[in-house]
Amino acid sequence: MSAHLFMWYIFGLAVISGISSLVISFGAASHLSKKQGTKINYWDVRFHGLKYLKQYRKLTIEENGKPGGLFYAWLFTISLFYVSLILFIVLLLAGR
Repeated sequence: MSAHLFMWYIFGLAVISGISSLVISFGAASHLSKKQGTKINYWDVRFHGLKYLKQYRKLTIEENGKPGGLFYAWLFTISLFYVSLILFIVLLLAGR
């Protein structure tokens, strides 16, 4: 596999993990809306997903004694997004 192709695989991984973290944020906001009756601005979730994830984590800790599964899934996908994005940038700059 060429380095150029590997670089674009990493970029694809960054895109997929970024979209996944956004979908998980929508799921957490939806959970808040159902459980608390909180009015959710889904446009705002795209830019302030962490705010809703913190509320989701607090709510699920109060309910179950531990954070819900969406919190850990979001944490994994957003970490994967940042690591793969940084790796893509490094590979892009090293290839010049």
